[in-house]
Amino acid sequence: MSKILRYYYDLMSQPSRALYIFLEKTKIPYERCLVNLGKGEHLTDEFKAVNRFQKVPCIVDKGGDLKLAESVAILRYLAREYPAVADHWYPKDSRLRARVDEYMSWQQHNTRATCAIYFQYVWLRPRMMGTKVNPEREEQLRGQMETCLDFIEQDYLGKGEKFLVGDQISVADLLAACEIEQPKMAGFDPCAGRPNLTAWMARVREETNPYYDQAHKLVYKIAPASVPKPKL
Repeated sequence: MSKILRYYYDLMSQPSRALYIFLEKTKIPYERCLVNLGKGEHLTDEFKAVNRFQKVPCIVDKGGDLKLAESVAILRYLAREYPAVADHWYPKDSRLRARVDEYMSWQQHNTRATCAIYFQYVWLRPRMMGTKVNPEREEQLRGQMETCLDFIEQDYLGKGEKFLVGDQISVADLLAACEIEQPKMAGFDPCAGRPNLTAWMARVREETNPYYDQAHKLVYKIAPASVPKPKL
């Protein structure tokens, strides 16, 4: 078995995009292993042997000795195990690391939950399962997402810092930006009326390009013309 890190992903997955950008920016050698979610490849017995949770992203490292799922766990592992990873991604300073960890814990029931649920209800499920969108439910989910985005606008980004944790980009920024891009495919502009969020998203993209745009190529293709997006 190959000794190189194997990365299992689908760029329709928000955390898959975050890890793709991270791997490319840090120049960690890895093998790409696409798992097509639309075709149900994550539900096969073959993939279950790789990841018992049957989700992406996940990695296989150390020649197969380590199989690891969950994006946050993977990012922490890579930052510890690969010396070439710059400190700003997951700082060794205890206080800075605590703030990165705080966001990564908070986002599970906030940024990730609200943006993903809205996208799934409005865009994904109608296309995959033929469900209909109830306007009242859509408004409720949108309101929850807006509340989360407003908190990021005012709290995380309203204190003059360039990124979520200080003036250098971290894995928290990658996870957040990739989640916030997702509802664009459902016709929602997360940056509308949020100047701090708009400027921050631009900084994350600038810091990580060309890999940010590579990761989001399909998102921008699917997003309707009414949603502002960069020209690739």
